[in-house]
Amino acid sequence: EPPDRPVIFNKFPTTVGANGDPVLLPPESTKVDYEAELVVVIGKAGRRIPRSRAMEHVAGYCVGNDVSARDWQLETPATQWLLGKSFDGFAPFGPAMTTADEIADPGNLSISLRLNGQTMQESNTSQLIFPIEKLIEYISSVATLKPGDVIFTGTPPGVGIARKPPVLLKPGDVTEVEIQGLGILRNPFVADEQA
Repeated sequence: EPPDRPVIFNKFPTTVGANGDPVLLPPESTKVDYEAELVVVIGKAGRRIPRSRAMEHVAGYCVGNDVSARDWQLETPATQWLLGKSFDGFAPFGPAMTTADEIADPGNLSISLRLNGQTMQESNTSQLIFPIEKLIEYISSVATLKPGDVIFTGTPPGVGIARKPPVLLKPGDVTEVEIQGLGILRNPFVADEQA
């Protein structure tokens, strides 16, 4: 059953990456996964933003990949969501911000992820458990949202860890996340060989 409220986690600033940036696969994890997501960019600050006014605070949208180390996220004591989501480069988004006025309905956009050319996730933002307005209302009830903040909104079915057998990222893999009207985010995955 879907939760009655969103599960919220943070990512460190060092996770940010751009379209085309290689994502380093850390030696500390053997279960790195992909997650296609719509990214909402905040343009106007606000605290305790009511759902009815939430979209006034949106500057635009991007395509995102919420890369996740599932062994850290789900298998460590107390489930380390923050650390599992926060290896360097684990939040690529882009390829550019599309302004809010260019997207008539962000709640009805096709979204997909291809791994080495094979479609792994395919859905529509209409299937989000929590719409953008709810996420903004919920997060801003705790923390002030500021211009430049980004919200990754959740991923469709088809992530690698849930497949039988699991499909986890390895050096040489390339992901392409595509969202209708927002473009394609393409990132190669490489081994992190830094000692």
